[in-house]
Amino acid sequence: MNYNGFTNYATWRIYLEVFSDVVFKIYDWDRTDIDADFCENYAYEVIFKKIPESLAKNYAYAFFSQVDWHEISKHLNEE
Repeated sequence: MNYNGFTNYATWRIYLEVFSDVVFKIYDWDRTDIDADFCENYAYEVIFKKIPESLAKNYAYAFFSQVDWHEISKHLNEE
C-alpha cells in the first residue's frame, strides 16, 4: 500500500509530524549520519517521552510499530 509516496499512513504521518521543519530541521544534523536507527530513536524520544501513560499511548505504540524507519532515513538523506 502506498500513502502520499510513503509505504503506509504511519510512516507518512511520523515523517510529516516528527521530522517536519518545526520539530526536526531546527537542528543542524549531518544528513549523511541519518539512518533508520537514528530516526526511530529520535521519534521515540519526541513522542513517548512527552505523552503520559494512557490508552492513547498504547495506540501510539501500535502506530509507531508500523513505521518504515529506513524509508524516513532515505527521504531525510535526500533532502
